[in-house]
Amino acid sequence: MGAEVIDRDVWTAAGEALLPDMITLRRAIHAEPEIGLDCPATTAKIKEALKGLPLELREGPSTSGLMAILKGPSNGRTVLLRGDMDALPLNEDTNLDFRSKISGAMHACGHDTHVAMLVGAAKALCAERERLAGSVMFMFQPGEEGYKGAQFMIDDGLLDNPSPDAAFALHVNPNVPSGIFAAKEGPLLASADTIIIKVRGAGGHAAMPYAANDPIPTACEIVLALQSFVTRKINVFNPAILTIAHIEAGTTNNVIPEDVLIEGTLRTLSEATREAAHAGIARIVEHVAAAHGATGTLEIRDGYPVTVNHGWVVDVAERTTKALFGDASWMTMTSPVMGAEDFSYVLQKYPGAMAFLGATPEGGDYRTCCALHSNRVVLDESAMSRGIALHCAMAQALLVAEG
Repeated sequence: MGAEVIDRDVWTAAGEALLPDMITLRRAIHAEPEIGLDCPATTAKIKEALKGLPLELREGPSTSGLMAILKGPSNGRTVLLRGDMDALPLNEDTNLDFRSKISGAMHACGHDTHVAMLVGAAKALCAERERLAGSVMFMFQPGEEGYKGAQFMIDDGLLDNPSPDAAFALHVNPNVPSGIFAAKEGPLLASADTIIIKVRGAGGHAAMPYAANDPIPTACEIVLALQSFVTRKINVFNPAILTIAHIEAGTTNNVIPEDVLIEGTLRTLSEATREAAHAGIARIVEHVAAAHGATGTLEIRDGYPVTVNHGWVVDVAERTTKALFGDASWMTMTSPVMGAEDFSYVLQKYPGAMAFLGATPEGGDYRTCCALHSNRVVLDESAMSRGIALHCAMAQALLVAEG
């Protein structure tokens, strides 16, 4: 059950009818991006767009996040739909008329479109409230880009009373053909941890390394050992990616420094591999440094957990998408993406799924156009009409789906 009950024509027509206004909202948000957990201007735009709708609005003390709740005519289940609202810290380099007005901030990950689609869905579902066999929660969330905004909203109790029986989110992707939805059961996105290593030796004159304890060769050995560890000790079918992206040491060419800083990121697709990688990295840092008479210290800052899609919700999403737009509108992914998402915190507590919505810009090639997080990324706004429709249909389907 689920997809069979959706009102196809109602939701596709609503998506098309609401598209012009949602493009206007998306562009207003895009022009004034905000970073982190506090996005007051964006929240104000959302509230203005939702004004007059039969929604209960809730806010918490930790963020500018907003929960809007629509109660249907019967006391049934509850479905959560989520859209994130924060931007990234980079300067936009596009020729868009509505490009960012804020130096050092840009909506380069499509969160502006996520907000617009969710507002559109709220409008459409409010207008068709009598069709709903329960309640719908609209989660407008800041702080996705590394700030754990979803966890803050959970901790603030914004997902309680009612708590969702199922959750769904969309993420636009210019490297998926426009208007096509893509997802998979199980791990969809990786965990993401920050690795910080400090190697301490003994400084001295570069002409007399024997009178010092140069930490740079030791740091280089640690980096190489870490690469060997990943390829030789981690199961290739349950993989990890460890990238060292920052090494810093010394001040000039003729002084051996005392310390080396090494920073990187660890991505995994299961908690078992994550734990094994943490232990292996710690072992290498300690013992390689000790072998050279140096000391190595490791700090691992836990980032987002693995984003794991629940199979029955993915099944509902696939059937609902095909019912709305035909069989060719759905693509089952064969492998996960090694990026990370804090919707993972929601999926740890409640059954649900995230799907990608293709948004390749007009005239672009999805295989080569600028990816998310590029300061040149451009999206096909027309794809939002399908996103609005699928949000609505998923709410209707998940309220009665058996999971």
